[in-house]
Amino acid sequence: MAKPETGNMVTVKFFAQVRELAGVESLQAPLPQPATVDALRNQLMQQSPTLNEALQGNVLMAHNQSLCDGNTVIAEQDEVAFFPPVTGG
Repeated sequence: MAKPETGNMVTVKFFAQVRELAGVESLQAPLPQPATVDALRNQLMQQSPTLNEALQGNVLMAHNQSLCDGNTVIAEQDEVAFFPPVTGG
């Protein structure tokens, strides 16, 4: 017997100011097509005005805890994180 379809999901985490703007620490999101970090970001930005505000502009991204760019391919059960650029003084 086949397992019921649960959908391909990825874990999304938000840190620092991005988390404050998003209003959540993490969420589960459907794997976008094409399955890239940029496609996921765009999908989230269309989901709500709050996420749109949190993810617009210069935001750093990580895939499975390694810095990445928007062209990085993602898969089911991966973790993608968004956070503001680090600044120093």
